[in-house]
Amino acid sequence: MNTTALGQALPGKTTGNKTSNKIPLLGFFFFALASLALFLIPAVIIRPFAYQAPKSLYVAMAVRTEAPLLTAITTAFALIIAVLLWKRVSWLWKGVLILVGVLACASAVMARIDYFEWMFHPVPAAGFEPVSQTKLDPSQMVIAVRVGADSRAYPIRAMAYHHILNDVVGGVPIAATY
Repeated sequence: MNTTALGQALPGKTTGNKTSNKIPLLGFFFFALASLALFLIPAVIIRPFAYQAPKSLYVAMAVRTEAPLLTAITTAFALIIAVLLWKRVSWLWKGVLILVGVLACASAVMARIDYFEWMFHPVPAAGFEPVSQTKLDPSQMVIAVRVGADSRAYPIRAMAYHHILNDVVGGVPIAATY
């Protein structure tokens, strides 16, 4: 086996060409990290109880929309490169290829799942109190709904976490959302 500077930097079988493994490995990492980024950008930017700047939210939603297709493409390229590299690298690098490949595949799967629903738990049954018995601060904002003589007020603080509440107001089924 020919030992070169590349062979020392990138353990594995080498040929006379010092860049025989370097360029494919860089391509592999590029595509795998692109897949991971396509999943993580929306997941990090869109989160409850954190400020979301309009521009970053716009970018996150645009990435989220295109992520299922783009993660499939980038993960496929990463896996193809990993297969081509498999016989040319050492066991250590094979382990790295497997680990990073699994992360890319997980990103491709997660880009197709609505993981935001995991963050917000539905209210199983809304409980209400008369206004005289509430412990809300007078300055706390609420979503108010009135149908006929029946009315409800949903605290924004609770709605920001749950985002949606199914209820019946004045005999009419509603979905209050924030």
